[in-house]
Amino acid sequence: MKFIVAFAALIALALAAPVDEKDAQVLKYDSDVSADGYSFQYDTSNGIQAQEKAELKNFGDDVVALVVRGSYSYTAADGQVYTVNYVADENGFQPEGAHLPTV
Repeated sequence: MKFIVAFAALIALALAAPVDEKDAQVLKYDSDVSADGYSFQYDTSNGIQAQEKAELKNFGDDVVALVVRGSYSYTAADGQVYTVNYVADENGFQPEGAHLPTV
């Protein structure tokens, strides 16, 4: 009886263990690319999620560039889920997240 309880406990621990990063699989992936931008979204089995959308913006004087907005989240080794939202435009890369320092 003790063997069965110990074996059941080992199975429960194995099932509760986090997915090894090298064994992570893509669970969802969507992508759309056009002449004036792109978008994508994905989720993985190890809890990583990301989405991004880019659009061409005309800044005048024949200057055209992509403006990108997106976010990603992941579960860190401490078990906390971290999320970063960002914009990349004429003002550079601007990330925001509860765990990031602010100016």
